[in-house]
Amino acid sequence: MSAPFVSQLRTRGDTIMMTEAGASAITVRVQLPEAWDTVRVAVSPNEPVLALKVRALAALSPENEYHDEFVMKLRGFEVLDENASISAVGGMDGSIFLLTHRRRRPVR
Repeated sequence: MSAPFVSQLRTRGDTIMMTEAGASAITVRVQLPEAWDTVRVAVSPNEPVLALKVRALAALSPENEYHDEFVMKLRGFEVLDENASISAVGGMDGSIFLLTHRRRRPVR
């Protein structure tokens, strides 16, 4: 089985590992449009979305310490229950999550 197409796209640094060696994992991308940056994460499908959000936010924007100011979106819709597992919200190998501010920010 080959890697999903999205895992071949440009991302910041190496893949962030959120699983132990040998455990089953899926590869997802998390994009932060405000920073124009993306990370690739190898994560267990049973991991909560909140854990993915916190880890990606730490890598993409370490100066933002309050993860509740951000939302995760999958296929254009906000993930309302961040305590649900990635697979429960519809995430699969090759999914792209959008991590963005909860409120719109003024343009200056």
